[in-house]
Amino acid sequence: MAEKQSAPVKQDKKTELVFTKKNYQLLLISIAIVVVGFILMMGTTGDIYDVRRTLIAPMVVLFGFAFGIYAVLKK
Repeated sequence: MAEKQSAPVKQDKKTELVFTKKNYQLLLISIAIVVVGFILMMGTTGDIYDVRRTLIAPMVVLFGFAFGIYAVLKK
């Protein structure tokens, strides 16, 4: 008996990235904002209850995290 030879099946897989270039750019910007917030939180002065350390820096960090969520969810 003759064996059947089947043609190899070509699977045309189109790979798409999960995020676009714009998403990655926004995500890098949000990481930079968070890093700036933590640098502000470190501070250089000895006053631990400085307004910059207790109010401004945490707000910058939270804004960076929120911007990161936006960067992930943006279509």
